[in-house]
Amino acid sequence: MRHVIALDVGGTGMKAALVGADGTLLHQARRPTGRERGPGAVVEAITGFAADLYAWGTEHLGEPAAAAGVAVPGVVDEARGVAVYSANLGWRDQPLREQLTERLGMPVALGHDVRTGGLAEGRIGAGRGAARFLFVPLGTGIAGAIGIDGRVEAGAHGVAGEIGHIVVRPGGHACPCGQRGCLERYASAAAVGRAWAAACGDAEADAADCAKAVASGDPRARTVWQEAVDALADGLVTALTLLDPDTLIVGGGLAEAGDVLFEPLRRAVGRRLTFQTLPSIVPAALGDAAGCLGAGLLAWDLLDPSTTSRR
Repeated sequence: MRHVIALDVGGTGMKAALVGADGTLLHQARRPTGRERGPGAVVEAITGFAADLYAWGTEHLGEPAAAAGVAVPGVVDEARGVAVYSANLGWRDQPLREQLTERLGMPVALGHDVRTGGLAEGRIGAGRGAARFLFVPLGTGIAGAIGIDGRVEAGAHGVAGEIGHIVVRPGGHACPCGQRGCLERYASAAAVGRAWAAACGDAEADAADCAKAVASGDPRARTVWQEAVDALADGLVTALTLLDPDTLIVGGGLAEAGDVLFEPLRRAVGRRLTFQTLPSIVPAALGDAAGCLGAGLLAWDLLDPSTTSRR
């Protein structure tokens, strides 16, 4: 059965799949990245995992994989196939595409994890059918993927979509990027968790706990939540004004709160718009499978570029 290898590399673990031409997940597996052993060990873990997937597919599916797609975090130069920088994984200028091509002997596509997840959401998930979409996962940080006609924009320097570093509160909380008042310091799941832990006095409390407290009517939680929603709306309106998407897809851990997030967010964004058109604001559909599915799409696009806009 014809298939490709798809790998989604995270800060602590890797998700992988063998993906059929129709998008079917034929085999799935997970492994740790081994980042505690250093960046060289992470690269070896990735290439070794891909090689094992290649062998599994050859044995169980009757033929070797035709290509591979790999999604990694940090700054990624897709055109050159280089993982430029990742604080979580400790590497700089890793020629991952070259390393994987040499190990596997097949075409390899390298993508940024959020943009790759956005590619999957745009083509086969919540943004399916939208000519233009913006995918914004709210997790430890906040990033974005800009989708246009079936592809995701990387930008001239590989950092397109970094909506988390739009300044929404000038002079506010310091951000590791060097600015103050960045969106992700107020509206990421990590930021909401910190704010709720301080408000409720429980150092172990997180964003999910805050969402539950909001649903139960806790006024302290509602204050924390509304501040995050207002910051998020401020950042999103800037992005919507620039990009004018049909659909805004919100994912990540914070989106798991469902209507507790989406109802006030839609109202907050709507109140801020003047001449702009309010897009559909919808939850992501693919969950943590988005990265793998998107990596699979990158691999299939290598084999048949004409499908890029219609897959």
